[in-house]
Parts: sequence; structure tokens; C-alpha cells
Amino acid sequence: MDPNHTGRGSVTGWTSHALAALDAARRGECPPLEFLPAELGQAPRWIERPEAELTSRNWRKDADSASIPSVSQHKFGYLTAVVRTSGSTGTPKQTLLPWSALEASARMTAEALGGHGQWLLTLQPSYVAGLAVLTRSLVAGTHPVALLEGTSDPQRFAEAAEQLTGERRYVSLVPTQLQRLLEHRDSRLLAALRRFDAILLGGGPTSPELFGQARELQLNVIRTYGMAETCGGCVYDGYPLPGVTVEISTYGRVLLSGPMVAQGYLDDAMTAERFDTDPATGHRRFRTDDLGQLGSERTEDLDTIAQVTGSGHTAQVLPRLTVTGRADDVIITGGVKVSAEEVRRAVESHPNVREAFVAGVQDPEWGQRVTAAVVLATASREGRSFAEIDAQVREKLGAAAVPKHYELLGALPLLPNGKPDRQALLQILSKQRA
Repeated sequence: MDPNHTGRGSVTGWTSHALAALDAARRGECPPLEFLPAELGQAPRWIERPEAELTSRNWRKDADSASIPSVSQHKFGYLTAVVRTSGSTGTPKQTLLPWSALEASARMTAEALGGHGQWLLTLQPSYVAGLAVLTRSLVAGTHPVALLEGTSDPQRFAEAAEQLTGERRYVSLVPTQLQRLLEHRDSRLLAALRRFDAILLGGGPTSPELFGQARELQLNVIRTYGMAETCGGCVYDGYPLPGVTVEISTYGRVLLSGPMVAQGYLDDAMTAERFDTDPATGHRRFRTDDLGQLGSERTEDLDTIAQVTGSGHTAQVLPRLTVTGRADDVIITGGVKVSAEEVRRAVESHPNVREAFVAGVQDPEWGQRVTAAVVLATASREGRSFAEIDAQVREKLGAAAVPKHYELLGALPLLPNGKPDRQALLQILSKQRA
């Protein structure tokens, strides 16, 4: 193939071309691919990234170099895809995904869900969640149905879901997509949602209210945790997929290791900082930005439709991960440390709040002020709601955690992958004064 080739299929038939290109990359018949976000009304495009393959080859050639720790212990196979992280917290990174990791992720997913199936693709393949659907389809020998626009429109979603013909059917959504779909209690939509053997929710935290609502509607929802560096979700409802190891570092960061971990970043220095090898398993290990706690639960007490059998899941007591926040979400206000994630959860627990974003902004008096962007679940704009939210946060987390400013929004600004646009929200909150 021409290294400057730009792939594009028709708006309706692009998935066949994409699967063929991905298959060629996994076989080493062309350089690794990078999928690009689709323009409105257009099919996704992809380009070849030969310079990324050159980096990968150099790593394999210099595997004994101290600058790339423990690479010699990992057989990557052909580098297949380059995925940029969302950049929701800063500069996007270019993640290098070999076929061995992508395939391992696809097989782990199938094992956890009870078998391979046909997927509804509702997320751009430029993001790892969308790429994962293409990879799972390639491994399973199935063909996905694509719906990349109007994903929260109940009629368009139902029409797309009804095109699935596989015995087992799956969809991967971000919580915002499901939240907006469930605002419509359309019987046709609910029938389509109930037909899925699993609805994976990832890309951000799922509120207890949304999860409970979905379960009440008899939807088979699974909350997933993962990132581009792990080829997507690798922890389902808190439980690691078969073959995945979860650890908590000395400083509370979540460490993930297994055959689904990426080779690294295009930037060597970033790779050395965030990736190493798990000495116990020999698998690649990724140091996340998330803080977490590991608990345990007996198998008979599990409340998840994901299967937890396989490697590491044969014991009667299983490890369970709870993500408590991000390493960079600590707000120091008046000398007191406050977790932005805990405040967000407390704010969202109020029945009048649909969704919220919490951050610290610079303040000459407090050092940082706790601020919140809030989307109300009702049309009410009465100040009483915010007084109640203040009381709720104060009771749960203490006076220092109470937001000193609320910015009322009609909706949180989102990135193309459905995650809240942290940079845009920080700009909005930083412009406000107490």
C-alpha cells in the first residue's frame, strides 16, 4: 500500500474496508493504522503510520537497552494501530497497540461476556472503544453495524440495533449516551436495548442512579474500566478480566498488567515513565493516573452478569477494584485536601442533579476554590436546590468540600468520544468569581 494512502469507504459500507485494512495491518502487510475522527455526514478515515512501525522495530532491535525497561520480555508481534488518548486532561499521547494486545483484549472480552457476538458500533474508531469493536468483530468473524451519528436518538438507535442478526449482540456506550437514550421511554427503544446480551458502559464513571435505572428496566449493563493503554475495558463491574492483574501502588495508583497492555507511546521518555514489566507474570504493566482501592468479594455474592471464571478467578474470594479518583484531582483549599471525584459523586447524589463536574480553580484567599458545573435533572432553577446540595456535601465530606461556586449548564461539553471536556469545563469555571 501507498504509505500516504488515506482509507475511506462509503458512509454505509466503510466498515468492510476498515476491517480489511485492519486485517492487513495485523498480518504485517501494511504499516500500522491510525483512524481519524469522521466529519459530519462522512465515513471515518484512516492513515498508515510507517514511522510508528519504525519506532516499534527499533524497540525490538534495542530490546536490551536500559532506556526501554523490560521490552525484551514481551513479544509484541506486528504493531497494528496507533490510538491517541482523548486529551481530556492535557496533551494527547500516541499509544502503540500491537496485534497481540488487541487480540488478547478481544478474547478476554468474549470470555467474560459468554462468547463472541455481533456489535453495534456507536463510538468513533479513532478512540480505543470504537477500535475495540472493530477488533472484536475481526477476531469473531462478525460484521458490526455502525451508528456514529444520532447515537442518542431513540429512533435511529433502535433502527440500527434492529439490523443486528447475530445470535449474541453487544454494544459499547459511554454513560452519557445511555443517560440520554433513557430520557425517552420509547417501547421500541427499550425492546432494542433489552435484546443486547450486554451493554458495556465505559469512558467515565456510571452514576448509581443511571446503573439502577438501567437494571430496573432489565437492561444487561456492565460498567467497564480501562483506557487506550489497555486496549479498552479490562475490569468489568470492578472485577479484572481473566488474565488481568490489578495492583495498587505505594501511593495509591492503579497498576494494570496483562497481555492486553500496549507496547508504549511513540515518545520513549513517556513510555519509560508509565510502562514496565510485571515481575510476577512477565506481562506489560501500565501505571494509570487513577487512584483506587482493592477489596474482595465472595463469588456467591456477585451482582454482575459478566462471567468471572478463568485465570485468577477460580478462587471463592475475588479481588474487586474501586476507583476513588484521579491522582491529579486533589484540591487543596484553605490547607485542606479535597477529592474532586468525591465531591462530584456527592453533588450528583442529589435527586435534582443529572450530572456534574468538579474542579479546583486558583483563588488568592483559598489557594484553590472548589467549584462545580452542574446540569439539573429538572427545569427548576431555584436556589433551594443548591442549598440542599451544599448541606449534602457538607454532611458527607465536611465544610471544606462544599463548592464555593456553581455554574449552571444546560449540558456538559463533551469530547467526540462522549467524555466530559475537562479543558473546556476548567475554562468555564476559571472565568467565574466567587
